[in-house]
Amino acid sequence: MSGILDSVNQRTQLVGQNRLELLTFRLQRRQRYGINVFKVKEVLQCPKLTTMPNLHPLVKGIAHIRGQTISVIDMSLATGGRPIDDLDNCFVIISEFNRSIQGFLVSSVERIINMNWESILPPPKGAGKANYLTAVTEIDNELVEILDVEKILDEISPVNTDITNTVLETLVDDLPPVSRVLVADDSSVARKQVQRAIEAIGCECVLVKDGKEAINTLRSMAKEDDIHKQLALVISDIEMPEMDGYTLTAEIRNDPNLKDLHVILHTSLSGVFNQAMVERVGANAFIPKFNPDELGAAVKAAMPN
Repeated sequence: MSGILDSVNQRTQLVGQNRLELLTFRLQRRQRYGINVFKVKEVLQCPKLTTMPNLHPLVKGIAHIRGQTISVIDMSLATGGRPIDDLDNCFVIISEFNRSIQGFLVSSVERIINMNWESILPPPKGAGKANYLTAVTEIDNELVEILDVEKILDEISPVNTDITNTVLETLVDDLPPVSRVLVADDSSVARKQVQRAIEAIGCECVLVKDGKEAINTLRSMAKEDDIHKQLALVISDIEMPEMDGYTLTAEIRNDPNLKDLHVILHTSLSGVFNQAMVERVGANAFIPKFNPDELGAAVKAAMPN
């Protein structure tokens, strides 16, 4: 696994092409899972884990890796399965989500697969609120599930979604007549986090689950009336089934009725994508998840005068 992420620079060329690369892995069950390579910092054989008092039940232990102390989450247990006990033959995926680094304990790691986001589909309807999926796809005639990591992390360490009072006082006054915001995110947890922060400053939210639903909603709105009379801006995740946030931004910029919309990309890909990549597809701003003060201030700053 030492060379599995050696070509990250080449992978930046996927930006704006509605493509991604999945690192596939398995838990104790035979089910296959995938994680976006851009969220993976390293894959290694499970190191020695230290147990500590008062750890969350889903945290298998603490590992000391390259000078950092990292919590290692048992992904089998976190998704309702049996705990992973055979640590000598397991792997840890070191990842960066929402400005923090953590390890995911998995039974085995397989390979990296280049895919189109159009092949990544929303979870089947009826899966229920208890499911931990944001998407599914098929590889080698086998179902691959993409986990809602943000939901798992929020269960372990809930994110504060409240804008602080001192910041809130500077944001709630003088909202323009149009203060409606479209929010696109495939994670139900992330959508609720954004909604809570945005509504706290007096804005109305239109919630959609992915880029395809977002662009269809925007085009439908534009047919009814000038989009700027209905919507102030768009906040979009990057990783979403069917159409990612970069492609959504490019679609907005290429549509004469939508091209001047303010677009904020709001994503857990905090350690990888830089301002140059955001500018490449024409987004106005990039905000790593999740800081309600920062998000609220960015939304207020983007509001039309």
